[in-house]
Amino acid sequence: MTLTHRRPVFDANANAGAFGDLPEWDLSDLYPAPDAPELSKDMAWLEKACAEFATDYEGKLADLDAAGMAECIKRYEEIDEKAGRVMSYVGLRYYQNTTDPARVKLLSDAQDKITTYTTPLVFFSLEFNRIPDATYEAVFADERVARYKPVFDRMRAMKPYQLSDELEKFLHDQSVVGAAAWNRLFDETTAALEFEVQGEKLSLEATTTLLSDHDREKREAAAKELANVFGENIRTFSRIHNTLAKEKEIEDRWRKMPTPQTGRHLSNDVEPEVVQALRDAVVAAYPRLSHRYYKLKAKWLGLEKLQIWDRNAPLPTEAPRDIMWDEAKDTVLDAYSGFDPRMADIAQPFFEKGWIDAGVKPGKAPGAFAHPTVTTVHPYVMLNYLGKPRDVMTLAHELGHGVHQVLAAKQGEMLANTPLTLAETASVFGEMLTFRKLLAAAKTREERKTLLAGKVEDMINTVVRQIAFYDFECKLHAARAEGELTPEDINALWMSVQGESLGPAFEFMDGYETFWSYIPHFVHSPFYVYAYAFGDGLVNALYAAYEAAPEGFQDKYFAMLEAGGSMHHKELLAPFGLDASDPAFWDKGLSMIEGFIDELEAMEEA
Repeated sequence: MTLTHRRPVFDANANAGAFGDLPEWDLSDLYPAPDAPELSKDMAWLEKACAEFATDYEGKLADLDAAGMAECIKRYEEIDEKAGRVMSYVGLRYYQNTTDPARVKLLSDAQDKITTYTTPLVFFSLEFNRIPDATYEAVFADERVARYKPVFDRMRAMKPYQLSDELEKFLHDQSVVGAAAWNRLFDETTAALEFEVQGEKLSLEATTTLLSDHDREKREAAAKELANVFGENIRTFSRIHNTLAKEKEIEDRWRKMPTPQTGRHLSNDVEPEVVQALRDAVVAAYPRLSHRYYKLKAKWLGLEKLQIWDRNAPLPTEAPRDIMWDEAKDTVLDAYSGFDPRMADIAQPFFEKGWIDAGVKPGKAPGAFAHPTVTTVHPYVMLNYLGKPRDVMTLAHELGHGVHQVLAAKQGEMLANTPLTLAETASVFGEMLTFRKLLAAAKTREERKTLLAGKVEDMINTVVRQIAFYDFECKLHAARAEGELTPEDINALWMSVQGESLGPAFEFMDGYETFWSYIPHFVHSPFYVYAYAFGDGLVNALYAAYEAAPEGFQDKYFAMLEAGGSMHHKELLAPFGLDASDPAFWDKGLSMIEGFIDELEAMEEA
């Protein structure tokens, strides 16, 4: 497979002009250029700092007093910041064009070097976890280091699953040719895919966008072309999933992890029973949510059965229109400002200072994300903006992440990162604010119906679909532990959760069984997907609390975001009177979706 002479699948500049002046990243706040002396200087500093840190602290952590531990943590954070700055820069440049050999090389070389430089630091967490409990508690009772205790508590939760120092160093070194290499193969394969729909050559992003087009023939053609191209590449995708799942199984077995999900729960600082309660609540609600909604949708579309290309179809009454970039920006900023002007003030620079890359361009990674970079700089948001209503919600979502990351940055490198379960809070809340503003401004019954239906579909995609994804992953990893999986085996696991989650309103076309293959979370972050459902349920409960008692809510909300990863979800939710470990908590969140479906059904009967 050659990546150096790909034909552009469309004119990126023409595409950008269709929606206004779409912003591009200015990465100079990280480094001025890929050959900048500052980048070389930081790499040299990193190599020296890592070696000196290991010399000064290896074998001595248990003997440090509070002052010594504070200095140790400060130096560790400085290394973390420098490595994060380098990898953010080369990674973001790569995602702008994953098929550019120079960008691929810069990323690969940086990964190799930083992995080598940081190998001497592997001792840190291993040795830290061997500090006697009494010593650890005594040192971290001191105010100079007490604020860092939550992050080290989470580190020490890995203590039972720790391997020998030598094995941990081996795994660290080997990662660049293990998971990281397979991740890159996946990214480069999906970015290089081309799809021909009704005579037009398109990227993956543009083709999946057609699944929400008003023209049913175009949606069908896009779905069938997706199935065709996925089918042609299914052996590559199957090899990637087989290898990564087996690699994970081997490492989990050596670490004596009780389940494939344990590592994710530990990194998310969430109890397995809380995730299980969420999963069970959502699966039990399938008939009340997705099954019920899609029955309504089939009626609206005048169909006996929905095909997969109808799942995200707009309503027949929804007038097709492209939303210009400036309108999308104003919609989101107005919604944020209506909640609290401080929120819009934090979001505004993203549009003005080159912190957003919005256009669809050849080689650009599909999807959207907000990358926090490092706490001394600022986040960057990536979109693939195509002027659809869902793109406006994606902008609201990713800007929510950006606001959260800006607010949490004051915690510093070690405490700013939020566990995935809470990382989706501000993003989903940003979507909810934008939706509520649009709903309040609806002028007609049909406009309100269209907005409600769109929101229900987004929530089903975030809650029902992501829990179905989680179940698929659980089945995939369990099956891979028993032996190699053929593409047909993985296809069957995928289909086993689709009918259950989407319901009897659907008929599944031949080829849909391969649609697991392009979903990046399964590759990059196993079991990540439940965080979306967690975030949606949490935000629904939060928004209900806001409506019930708006006085003082904003200050509590900002305090929660500013906490970053410095608190457990129980502590963060306590000021709002919420508790995610209570099984009834999830039903509260799901009841909001049910309420929207109730209103849509009532409109049909009126």
